[in-house]
Amino acid sequence: MKSKIVLFFTIILSFLLQSTLLQKIAIGSITPNLLLILCVSMGLMRGRKSGLWTGFFSGLLVDLFYGSVFGFYALIYMYAGFFSGYAFRIYYDDDIKVPMALTAIMDLFYNLAVYGLQFFLRGRLGLFTYLYRIIIPEIFYTVFLTMIVYKFFYYINHRFMNATRKERESIWVLK
Repeated sequence: MKSKIVLFFTIILSFLLQSTLLQKIAIGSITPNLLLILCVSMGLMRGRKSGLWTGFFSGLLVDLFYGSVFGFYALIYMYAGFFSGYAFRIYYDDDIKVPMALTAIMDLFYNLAVYGLQFFLRGRLGLFTYLYRIIIPEIFYTVFLTMIVYKFFYYINHRFMNATRKERESIWVLK
């Protein structure tokens, strides 16, 4: 129960930081996606189910405050957290290279889904313009922020959400 409360407040704090502070440090109207970093981090550190729920509630907050279609961002963040949870048993969560690579892949997936479902379906066909003006700079900016923020999420996970970690690390206990 303690880990769910800590995760809830981490989602709220990440959403508030993304909505306020990160908007102030935008470079050319490109902001890093802190909620995506959180979804990838929780999926990598805690597994598919935790990544899925983190992504769902993160996306639900974005949908409530900024979304035009309800459930769109919840679905995208949910998939990002779930698919990054596949690396839970394969990679160690204290290595920074895996979260950076997963964040880059999931940010590309996120931006292509946003382009496909919000621009392409309305007849805006400038994929390459959207790619080199928005997607690629946002990927670099988000990966750069991952190098800074991931250690904080790692500390929160191991300090405050460490209740059942010993059982989950066993190769004999299947999730």
